[in-house]
Amino acid sequence: MNIDRAVMGFAGVMVLVGVLLGWQVSPYWYLLDVFVGLNLFQSSITGFCPAAMFLRMIGVKPGCAFN
Repeated sequence: MNIDRAVMGFAGVMVLVGVLLGWQVSPYWYLLDVFVGLNLFQSSITGFCPAAMFLRMIGVKPGCAFN
């Protein structure tokens, strides 16, 4: 697995967790989905992704999107 796939997988899991918690616990959890979406949008424009930086630090092999 490379960083690109790990970031997309992590974002998908976070969106699903946010939807589930928003449905079961409190609507405020939907803000997690908003944050994840904004972070994905910002990283597509700037190339800066905190999750990719963390995954690079722990040794996940690089992909082509987050160089």
